[in-house]
Amino acid sequence: MHRIALGLEYDGSRYNGWQIQSHVPSIQDRLNYALSCVADEAVSCVGSGRTDTGVHAREQVAHFDTSAKRSSRSWLLGTNSNLPDDINVIWVQPISDEFHARFSALSRTYHYVILNQPVRSALERRRAWWVREPLDTDRMITGAKSLLGRHDFEAFRASSCQSSSAVRELHTLSASREGAFITIECRANAFLHHMVRNIVGSLVKVGLGEHEPAWMEELLAQKDRSLAAITAPPHGLYFITAEYPPEFAVPAASAGTFAKILPEISSMSGDM
Repeated sequence: MHRIALGLEYDGSRYNGWQIQSHVPSIQDRLNYALSCVADEAVSCVGSGRTDTGVHAREQVAHFDTSAKRSSRSWLLGTNSNLPDDINVIWVQPISDEFHARFSALSRTYHYVILNQPVRSALERRRAWWVREPLDTDRMITGAKSLLGRHDFEAFRASSCQSSSAVRELHTLSASREGAFITIECRANAFLHHMVRNIVGSLVKVGLGEHEPAWMEELLAQKDRSLAAITAPPHGLYFITAEYPPEFAVPAASAGTFAKILPEISSMSGDM
C-alpha cells in the first residue's frame, strides 16, 4: 500500500457537504467512486476539512491509500473522467505515509463572498450571499480585528458542534471589496462547526451599522451564541486550501490551479 495526495475543487450546490452520509449525495462519496474506478479496487479518501451542504471548495486536500500503481497523470485524468462536472481534481502526487490530510494540516483558509448591490444576480445566486443594503467594509475590518489570536469562540459555533473545546487560533480575518463583491478571508489552525458563517453573519450586522465594531469583541467575551447574528448562508463560503509542513511538499495554493498540473502533462506531450 502507498499513499497518494490530491487537491480538488467543487461546486457544493448539489451535495450534502463533504462527508459521506446515507441516502444523500456527498463530495467524498463521488470522489471515492471515481478513485476506485481508476484503482480497480475500493478506495476511501480522507479530506483536510469537512464542508457543509452547499459550501464550495477551491482546493480541498485529500489523501488515500492504494495498492494500485498508476502515474500521477493517470490518477488525475482517470479520476476526473469518472467525476461529475461540478467536481474536479486539480493535482495528484505520491506522498509520505506520515502525511494525513486532516491531522497534518497547520491551518485552513476559507473565503466568504458577499454580493453587495441593490439588485440580485441570477448568475451568482449559488456563489455569493446577496446583501442589498450598503455595507461599510471599513467597519467590518475594524470589528474583525478583535477576533484575531487565540480565543474561546463559543459565541460563533453551532449548537450542534461536537468539538470538546471552542478555543481556536484565528490567524487572519480580513474584508476587502472589489466592485459589488466583498470577500472575507478567514484562516485558523482549525474551525468550529459554522464558525466562519457565524462570524460573517455578525460582521454583516456591523457593516450595516446595526452594531458598532466593538460589538464583535463583546460577543467574544459573552460566549453566548444566541446574542450573535444569524448564520450566513452556505453558498457564499469557499474552502480555499489547507497549509502543511514543508517536508510534505504539498503544492502551494498560491502557485495557481493550472500551474500544478500543466508541467507534468506538458512534459509528456512528446509521447502523445
